[in-house]
Amino acid sequence: MKIIRRTPKSVNQPVGEYAHITKIPAGMDTYVLSGQIGVQEDGTIPTSFEAEITQMFMNIKDVLRTANLTHENVTKVNIWSVEEIDWDFFYKEWNTFFEGDYPSMTIAYIKALGLPEIKIEIDIWAAK
Repeated sequence: MKIIRRTPKSVNQPVGEYAHITKIPAGMDTYVLSGQIGVQEDGTIPTSFEAEITQMFMNIKDVLRTANLTHENVTKVNIWSVEEIDWDFFYKEWNTFFEGDYPSMTIAYIKALGLPEIKIEIDIWAAK
């Protein structure tokens, strides 16, 4: 079974790099990851927003790996940010991670996250 991602040509095209529809075939298990942030191995969070984003994607990859999952299993991404995202930089990391096979995505700019030093957080839904 394979996760199916698509954007019908009969609807408005995405304003970013994501799929409008992600279909999870029956019989697959659903995985819900806690929000991932850019915390480093020493427990600190980078002061630069770009470094935090880069570390966050490394952390997502690591957490997925612990469940024997990869980017191909990701079905939905929710992005929460307290700062405006530099989409050119973000999409470089996004494209490196997803390799052009994009899940469904939601982005929200919010006032605060769980700790004052956290600027961005992503929660991931996956299936296998």
